[in-house]
Amino acid sequence: MKLIIQIPCYNEAETLEIALNDLPKKLDGIDQIEYLIINDGSRDNTVGVARNWGVHHVVNFTQNKGLAKGFMAGLDECLRQGADIIVNTDADNQYCAEDIQKLIQPILDGRADYVIGARPIDETEHFSLLKKKLQHLGSWAVRKASNTNIPDAPSGFRALSREAAMRINVVNDYTYTLETIVQAGREKLAITSVPIRTNSELRPSRLFKSIWGYVKKSMVTILRAYMMYKPLKFFTFLMMPPVAVGLAFIIRYFVYVALGTANGHVQSLILACTLLIMGFETFTIGLVSDVIAANRRLLQDTQYHTRRAEYDAIYAQLKLEQEPVRTYHVVSEKPQYEQEYESSAI
Repeated sequence: MKLIIQIPCYNEAETLEIALNDLPKKLDGIDQIEYLIINDGSRDNTVGVARNWGVHHVVNFTQNKGLAKGFMAGLDECLRQGADIIVNTDADNQYCAEDIQKLIQPILDGRADYVIGARPIDETEHFSLLKKKLQHLGSWAVRKASNTNIPDAPSGFRALSREAAMRINVVNDYTYTLETIVQAGREKLAITSVPIRTNSELRPSRLFKSIWGYVKKSMVTILRAYMMYKPLKFFTFLMMPPVAVGLAFIIRYFVYVALGTANGHVQSLILACTLLIMGFETFTIGLVSDVIAANRRLLQDTQYHTRRAEYDAIYAQLKLEQEPVRTYHVVSEKPQYEQEYESSAI
């Protein structure tokens, strides 16, 4: 059983070695541990620190492409290197590396394919009260969108089985944390969470410039993911307000007609028709989006089988190269025809 621990990095020369030193060298149920960094266009000596420490694999971007693309590039390389389990952690040593054993245990036990480390948000001292409340709100929104019970959706401390890594796709350029949970929940992947510990803060977060910028991007990511995986439901909800208001105005107009005072209220009928047309068009968009989503699922299934064929061939070759060379001793015997010849000669 091979585990690869991947770390996305962007200008992490000051903190990377601290994070690497805490990583485990041996884990129960794991035969081999390797380490990989994703250098997301760093302008400092991040790669030099990693190589001097002894990292096995480095994925290099010549310019900064963002956390989501770095995460996917890391998964791709881990699969190519024959990983059975992939752990993702941060270069700022935010997460307690001793909890990697807890993180991978549900996968080793066959209970899950995707495991999220749930931080003690309310007990984390360097989180402001506002950030704690927004973290809980964001996780609640992800749980509703994904039909999962993950308590800490933004956590980057997570483990994936080989099977889950081949099925994961990220289409946004912002972050992988929220979208992959929505995808896993909607695609019925076995996903769970385990409580983990955090370390003291080494540097401020670089993922967002302001708390409101983070909230805005997170909500857009959640809505986009929900719209991708449940488009008909999303657009049906979206059409209901204009249709409800339009019907209310139509009923109002016919009440005036029944009372004989409809003159001067024709504008209500025009507004009602406009709202109903808007609702119908929204529902039509939902139907088209649902067809597109079905086509996307077919493409994802094709992509999965393509990935599996490619990665399994590499995986088989790596396993073959790792097998010890065996020497066979053959005891020679006289051919059967010689034995019969000798017997007849006697």
